[in-house]
Amino acid sequence: MRPGSPDEEWREDCAPRRVLALFATKWTSMVLHTLHVRHAGAARSGVLLRSLPGISKKMLTQTFRDMEDEGLLTRHVHSAVPPAVEYRLTALGRRFVEPVELIYAWGRDNADALDALGSRATARRV
Repeated sequence: MRPGSPDEEWREDCAPRRVLALFATKWTSMVLHTLHVRHAGAARSGVLLRSLPGISKKMLTQTFRDMEDEGLLTRHVHSAVPPAVEYRLTALGRRFVEPVELIYAWGRDNADALDALGSRATARRV
């Protein structure tokens, strides 16, 4: 969206805003990243819960539901006692991992700049 670009590039439903909407909940990118990097695209909910320090079971469940609705992952129930539920990245989810990984790599490479920002009032990290 360059200065002087047409108004339709600034619409509420433009592609950049839709991408940022996926990041509106902080856990979406972390679930995508964790599924991709640590679990080869598929994992059970308990495994993901242990892999994501700081997320509650309730928030993880809500994040799963939102991501399913958005088409980023699918839920697979295995017939076992108790039932085993596995979450897998969809083709769209695997495609969306690419920009997530770029952002995460940038964060690792620029940790000093992030540290210079200081701590937000709502952050757990001091």
